[in-house]
Amino acid sequence: MNEDLFSSSFIQNPYPAYSKLREMDPVHYVHFPDGQRGWLVTGYEDGAAVLKDARFIKDYSKLYGGSMGEMSVFTQNMLFSDPPDHKRLRGLAQKAFTPKMISGMRGRIQELTDELLDGLEGKGTVDLIDEFAFPLPIIVICEILGVPSEDRDKFRLWSNSMIEGTSGEIGVSVYQHMNQFIQYLGQWFQQVRENPDDDLISKLIEAEEEGDRLSEKELYGLVSLLIIAGHETTVNLIGNTVLALMANPEQQEMLRQEPERVPQAIEESLRFNGPVEFSTSRWASEDMDFRGKKIHRGDVVVVALNAANHDPAKFDEPERFDPSREKNPHLAFGMGIHFCLGAPLARLEGEIAISSLLSRFADIRLAVDESELAWRPGMIVRGVKELPVSL
Repeated sequence: MNEDLFSSSFIQNPYPAYSKLREMDPVHYVHFPDGQRGWLVTGYEDGAAVLKDARFIKDYSKLYGGSMGEMSVFTQNMLFSDPPDHKRLRGLAQKAFTPKMISGMRGRIQELTDELLDGLEGKGTVDLIDEFAFPLPIIVICEILGVPSEDRDKFRLWSNSMIEGTSGEIGVSVYQHMNQFIQYLGQWFQQVRENPDDDLISKLIEAEEEGDRLSEKELYGLVSLLIIAGHETTVNLIGNTVLALMANPEQQEMLRQEPERVPQAIEESLRFNGPVEFSTSRWASEDMDFRGKKIHRGDVVVVALNAANHDPAKFDEPERFDPSREKNPHLAFGMGIHFCLGAPLARLEGEIAISSLLSRFADIRLAVDESELAWRPGMIVRGVKELPVSL
């Protein structure tokens, strides 16, 4: 089965392979594209169990010492840590993502959305990723953090490069972009230290300067996570939702007539073709029997989130895109202590983007054959590189 996984045809449509794995071997030993060997979990209950089990840890160094090589500067954050560090780091970032702060951003997100849609008027055919799905969340996260919005294209390049580096061997360009990103962050942090403001970066740097609250490495790790995760999820959420609605024009029209259903449609899109393909790696902290498999201390374990979200044991007719689906306990944002901190912001941006797009344009169609769409490589995100649509 392993030869079918992570191939170009798998990236185009992984769901048939997921279906086979769930039936044959839902906890399957595989060779991952980055060279690691470990366990890929494809069933819903199995996946949820992994995400909640404290025996599967996120901090590689606890088992092997040292760091995760060249990527280590980006891993000193709550996503790659375990308690008690996880609680401390998440608590710092949580300041920018309280329910009150997120709901207070609705007006600004709507304003940005309307400005971007104004730019699409009269164009006929556009790349919806480049001209809408990417700019919206990157401007939002830049404003939260205090990053100059004119630098957003740099972040797109650096983010794409690092995510695509998870598809296998890290090339020269990835190292180059990582170094550029680190250099940019260092210069930016220095400017903020000299001229602090009311943005999140200023608050994080103040916390760092208190002493043991946030180390320099943790500052790099946390900010890089917020920049990359703060827009990548939403870019692909918007793109994948529009793609599903174009494939189901009757559902598209239903949401146009009943915009109050859009939040429900966003949840279905997260389940049906979620923007995060796989969980980040976990390692077994001890030898254990798990779902009939002997998992050894140090084994890497990854949950195929999109596979779990298509498990027929959990979801009726999982291969059907159904924006009216009532019960939708998907794993798109994870589960347990590592549940995505930015989920409320991604949901709000997705809801505003889709409802505004549908109300602005009476018909949205794919401008190329679906087979021509190129899906982004890598072991993290699921989304198309470009989305040419006719408005």
